[in-house]
Amino acid sequence: MSPEARSPREAILQFLTLLQSPARILVAISGGSDSTGLLLLLNEAVKAAPHLKISLCAATVDHALRAGSADEAREVAALCTSLGIAHAIMSWQGGKPKTGIMAAAREARYGLLAEAAETFGADLIVTGHTYDDQRETLAMRGVRTDQVSSGIADAVLFNRRFWILRPLLFSSRADIRAFLREQGAGWIDDPSNEDVKYERVRIRRQLSADAGAERNIRAIWDERLALSAEGAEWLDRHFRLHGGLLGQVMPDGLRQDRAVLDYALGRLTGVFGGQPFAPGRVQMERLFSFATGEEPGRMTAGRVVFDLRRDGLYLARESRGILPLVVKPGEAGVWDGRFWARNGSAAPIAIETAATHSPSFLCLSQESSAPKSLGAEDTSSWTESITARTRGGWIPVTSTGMRRNMRDLPKAAWKRAVASAPTLSVEKASLSPESTPPIDLMPYFAPFDRFLTRFDFIFANRLSAVFATAPYARPPLRSIDGKTI
Repeated sequence: MSPEARSPREAILQFLTLLQSPARILVAISGGSDSTGLLLLLNEAVKAAPHLKISLCAATVDHALRAGSADEAREVAALCTSLGIAHAIMSWQGGKPKTGIMAAAREARYGLLAEAAETFGADLIVTGHTYDDQRETLAMRGVRTDQVSSGIADAVLFNRRFWILRPLLFSSRADIRAFLREQGAGWIDDPSNEDVKYERVRIRRQLSADAGAERNIRAIWDERLALSAEGAEWLDRHFRLHGGLLGQVMPDGLRQDRAVLDYALGRLTGVFGGQPFAPGRVQMERLFSFATGEEPGRMTAGRVVFDLRRDGLYLARESRGILPLVVKPGEAGVWDGRFWARNGSAAPIAIETAATHSPSFLCLSQESSAPKSLGAEDTSSWTESITARTRGGWIPVTSTGMRRNMRDLPKAAWKRAVASAPTLSVEKASLSPESTPPIDLMPYFAPFDRFLTRFDFIFANRLSAVFATAPYARPPLRSIDGKTI
């Protein structure tokens, strides 16, 4: 896929040609013109090219936010039945938040689409976002910040599992509706699309009066991709990870290109702070001035303590605001935005900081490829235990695999990092190395593990290697922007 305006038919043909096959595609369809057009365009193209070995299924998410939404979902189901396309209605159950409803609905929608994709055995998900949506998003972000935005990504990895692709992102809504009229097909108009209480509707009306407001998306995307690649190289050359908890930027790394340092340091802040976004421009300016200064010291930004010393800049999660998490049997959850946990035991597991109890350590077993958090009597026995228990498996000492003695690290920085480590307990009794139940606990990258745009893929994948976690799933395309993946 590449950011060039094209007709809907051309866009779909190019998309299917680039798609790795055989493949089963889940089409997210609401019944609106964009998603209905996407379904019919794909159905037409797939039937015309059986040699591609591509099949379709579909899902409609009923957010249950207004009267009539269930009837609309059933209309879409009837359309899919008439086309011979398997379809599921996924309902957003439970209470709805009083504020931030659009963001919450988006989270719920993609979670439900992923469930449907799992059920249907789909390989990827496609949505009907158009060039009109792209322009609106760019305008909305332009109101909030003066930073250049890459807008809606054409490919996003959700939950490390399913790639969400947007083949019509550079086709216009008007052209899609023209196609639907040509086919004699109708669509459902969502009344919320005309409700000016929503920012997107207000922006849409402004853009209608200013049709010339466009941006060079190709140049913006190329810049983001270059930053991701340069940031990955920066990680290799200038970043070290100690014990899976303490980051270190080497002195030379703080003297690199400003744009690359901003990109890498901002995303590392999100990772170590358990936040989905890098700090804002004001905080990043403060951080850059501090990190490139000559005076040793400490500062906090994005829930991360930055400790500047002669041998580099150390990063660790600050001790404040780390809340406990209880994971019920058979369930999974994200603790502090930094660790993903799955409880395979028969009892609820509580995850808290090491500072709450005693110092803790992480080790990854070769069998499960997942770290465990276990109690230790003191720091010295912790160091001995980590060496003994990780023999033959993953060694969370440094990103280079060196068995560096933790005593060589700055004591205050290391103590701070260890205090932010997770400990596990069952019914208020701390777990011992001998009684560890089947619990998976692994690093979670808040800026990437829920939604990873293809622009950040190279950097995120290199970060996975640094933390010795599994690589991210590659996009299911033969090439992007004319380049082989």
